[in-house]
Amino acid sequence: MHEISLVQGLLQQLHDLAAEHRTARVTKVTMVVGPLSGVVVESFQFGFDILTREDDLVRGAELEIVIPEVSYRCSGCGAVEKTAGQRPRKCSGCGDPILIAEQGMGGDVILQQVEMED
Repeated sequence: MHEISLVQGLLQQLHDLAAEHRTARVTKVTMVVGPLSGVVVESFQFGFDILTREDDLVRGAELEIVIPEVSYRCSGCGAVEKTAGQRPRKCSGCGDPILIAEQGMGGDVILQQVEMED
């Protein structure tokens, strides 16, 4: 489960930010997790919940996960479908199964926002 290593990297990043801003507590973390990133959101949330229990800086912090839309263009008819969920199996217009991801942060995992307090 690579989500645990992603959460460990996130926690290191949060510690670095807290030290830089001289703060003692992180209250909320907002992550953008692209639907093509390969990250299982439930596993990421589970890892965050487990690893933050033992860390004074982030204990009790809220994790918000934002899943952006990705645009898929049909190779057959050129129609575009947008979804923040799973990749469509086929074009809703012509039924072609070849849809190409072309826009959005589909494969990204990004720390978008951190809320801290002293």
